[in-house]
Amino acid sequence: MLQSGIIVLEIYVENGCDYMDMIKVVGGQTLSGKIYISGSKNSAVSLIPAAILSDKVVIEKVPKISDVNSLKEILEYLNVDLKFDGDKLYIDSTSMVNKDITNEYSTKLRASYYFMGALLAKFKKVVISLPGGCSIGKRSFDFHLNGFERLGAKVNNDGDLYTISANKLVGANIKLPFPSVGATVNIMLAAVFAEGVTTIENAASEPEIGNLIEFLNSAGAKISGKDTTKVTIIGVSNLSGGKVKVIPDRIEAGTYILAGVMNGENLEICDVRPDNLTSFFDKLREMGASFEIKGNSVITNKVEHLKPVSIETAVYPGFATDLQQPITTLLLMADGVSTLRETIYENRFQNTKYLNEMGANIEINGDTIRVYGPTKLKGKVVKTSDLRAGAALILAALSAEGETTITDIKHLLRGYSDLINKLTNVGAKIWLENE
Repeated sequence: MLQSGIIVLEIYVENGCDYMDMIKVVGGQTLSGKIYISGSKNSAVSLIPAAILSDKVVIEKVPKISDVNSLKEILEYLNVDLKFDGDKLYIDSTSMVNKDITNEYSTKLRASYYFMGALLAKFKKVVISLPGGCSIGKRSFDFHLNGFERLGAKVNNDGDLYTISANKLVGANIKLPFPSVGATVNIMLAAVFAEGVTTIENAASEPEIGNLIEFLNSAGAKISGKDTTKVTIIGVSNLSGGKVKVIPDRIEAGTYILAGVMNGENLEICDVRPDNLTSFFDKLREMGASFEIKGNSVITNKVEHLKPVSIETAVYPGFATDLQQPITTLLLMADGVSTLRETIYENRFQNTKYLNEMGANIEINGDTIRVYGPTKLKGKVVKTSDLRAGAALILAALSAEGETTITDIKHLLRGYSDLINKLTNVGAKIWLENE
């Protein structure tokens, strides 16, 4: 069993594993028992950069994923003191220094861009390279940069290196052309210390943003509009303290619920916030899937026949783009043709190539795929192209006949905490192996 409180990348290194390892799965096993959902990746990766706006903070239920490890490296580079105690992360920024965040650090994860807003607010200057993350399509920074400029900052770039600076930041009314999570978070962070009032209209309303607002307010910020599309920030002079518990990861929960719908026998997914998955559950009901919500748990069972459906991704509270690739694997079990339209990212069908190699019949036509079912999958050697494509392949491997080898697993380590143990404990035959 992996020890809690140690970042997942360090655990894998200690066990003699690295990013060149592969995951092997023998499919066809019945999954039964309980899986406990970890803290949200998408929440943790904004909370940790936001912590530098205060002095000493505590973040609970931090997931053991490599994205957290990458943020830890950036904070240590900035002379921030960090300590883990179980799943609690203690962050002390009192001796922090402002340094350029170059490619060495920024390209390891997309969420490195949250240091733009945080460092701009704290030091009135940030120098940072463009971030990394999964190659799933264009994710423009214009909304972020335009927001900083509306607050009074100047933006200059030399290649991939951006310098954002201001003599002072002043509150402004900012309307986003699209309810971008990243831009909403970054502008919010920058506006915390701005003079006056900042409003963000057409803001993203994801639960992870509400988690961030809860944290900042616990440290003395004055932010309203949680769970709405209009966020108001009244600037303050400083933050101190602050404590928050990372909300359960709704995408991880959805992934394991899908595993139960495909292979479960009273498989119980625990520590779920069902209200954050309404659109997802609506589609499962439409398909005729067997699941029951009991408080913060979801009990799942496999059924033999599922109905085809049409799905279109949308901003929250619509069907999450992060669950589009995982649910594609379930659509392969439906009796007929399903369609799935991706409206958020234009390059998020990379999983379909490998599903087809395993025996699926999926056609791509622009932003829409047609999934022909039912299909019997066979184990193959496949490659993880991005985080959620990796989840789709894990689900396929759990249902496939024979053994599947999944390579390039670094993407999976970015977002699924303790994946091997969680699945092994409910009956899956899944393990790490060296190449």
